Amino acid sequence: MATPSASATAPLELLRSTAPDDVRRRELAGFLRSRRERISPEQVGLPAVGRRRTPGLRREEVAQLAAVGVTWYTWLEQARDIQVSPQVLDAISRALLLDPNERQHLFILAGTPDPTPVPTCPTVTPSVTAMMKQLEPFPCVAVNNRYDVLAYNSTYRLLITDLDEIAPQDRNLMLLAFTHPDWKRGLVDYQQATAMMVAKFRSAMADHVAEPAWKALLKRLRLASPEFDAQWQQHEVGMNYNGEKRFLNPRVGLLHLDFTTLWLGPRPSTRLISYTPADEETRERVERLHRLAAEG
Repeated sequence: MATPSASATAPLELLRSTAPDDVRRRELAGFLRSRRERISPEQVGLPAVGRRRTPGLRREEVAQLAAVGVTWYTWLEQARDIQVSPQVLDAISRALLLDPNERQHLFILAGTPDPTPVPTCPTVTPSVTAMMKQLEPFPCVAVNNRYDVLAYNSTYRLLITDLDEIAPQDRNLMLLAFTHPDWKRGLVDYQQATAMMVAKFRSAMADHVAEPAWKALLKRLRLASPEFDAQWQQHEVGMNYNGEKRFLNPRVGLLHLDFTTLWLGPRPSTRLISYTPADEETRERVERLHRLAAEG
């Protein structure tokens, strides 16, 4: 049997070297080296003794600061296929003096949830608020990946029920969809809409499984709604952030709307959802709803 030539095996080697896990490990290794080389011993309280061939800390010094084995840390910088625990990554993050963005990048590259993530600010900037107002009469809302409502314009306030009358801690679109009677009536394609929300929530939670706020919301939803719990048990995931929805508004009737998602950060997290009329009848009803909201 003929043996494969070097040219024939080259594509296989290329495929192996560009496998997603290999690429991720190489990115992680390069990132760790770059952070290590920018830190002087004096910055971390170590004496600067001996001649240094490369700038920054030595590998053994990082291992010492993070209380991990030198060989293990060396393998990590060599992109070896080794297991990395969240606790060790936390120690390395502290040893390398990583800022919040760098720490987040470290855990993403390692494919490990951060046990103590830096909380993101749940506020909406004045420029985003101005843009939401400018979109009126079209409804617009800002939410995070947990579906917590962060801000909304006057038309969205009355899209289903008056959001101003709902306690701030209860302004969560999934919680409203599964527990509020007005929202259950107002979502015309209820099963489809809630299934999509649960699928997106599960996809987003993969990056936040250790965070108390996410676990608390999940527990609250499962206890409050057997319907949510049944959908959650199906383990569906989804990332569809554009499409169409129908709302039955108690003030103006049926609204057929197209929704578009605009991300407000470098990674999918806080997002702006705007709704535009899918037909002329809906446009007239949305304008009437906006007038009612302004009068109210």
